[in-house]
Amino acid sequence: MKVRDAGWRAAYIVAAIAMLLVDQATKAWAVRRLRFGNDITVINNFLAFTYAENTGIAFGGFQGAGDWGRWILVGLAAAAAVGVFYYFWRTPLDNDRTLGACALLFAGIWGNLMDRVRLGYVVDFILLHARDYHWPVFNVADACICAGALLLALDIFFEGKKSARHAGALNQELPRGEEAAEGKAR
Repeated sequence: MKVRDAGWRAAYIVAAIAMLLVDQATKAWAVRRLRFGNDITVINNFLAFTYAENTGIAFGGFQGAGDWGRWILVGLAAAAAVGVFYYFWRTPLDNDRTLGACALLFAGIWGNLMDRVRLGYVVDFILLHARDYHWPVFNVADACICAGALLLALDIFFEGKKSARHAGALNQELPRGEEAAEGKAR
């Protein structure tokens, strides 16, 4: 790997660390400001800040699993972080969408992992709602994970379309005899 390539990847890692710091700083603010029922309405019927401790996974799943559940989730998150980091290093430098997605995922996974190891739960505080419908309370790390997952899904979708177009173009370029011979070779 060239030094320039490592420097470019380092920029994504710095961005991930910045998002991780934003996540941890906002959670610390939420603990100090919101923990004892001091909810803040930012936009009526749309956005509020309210304190919640999530011992489970997204959307309240795996709640009440106790200490063993906590450490299972820590192990899964650590494995996910290693997998994302590996994928990040294997991704070509010209694929900004995937590199950005990995940086967001890495920041989000580490943000929630740090809470779970240190506190035994994840601090959530952002509440989006439309009148009576409330989205589950989340945090900056959760938003990073969702955005990163969406970017990866888009990358997979567009890469699949590009591969299909490329395969279609190859089939149109091959003369009839070569196409049949290529099919037999497979």
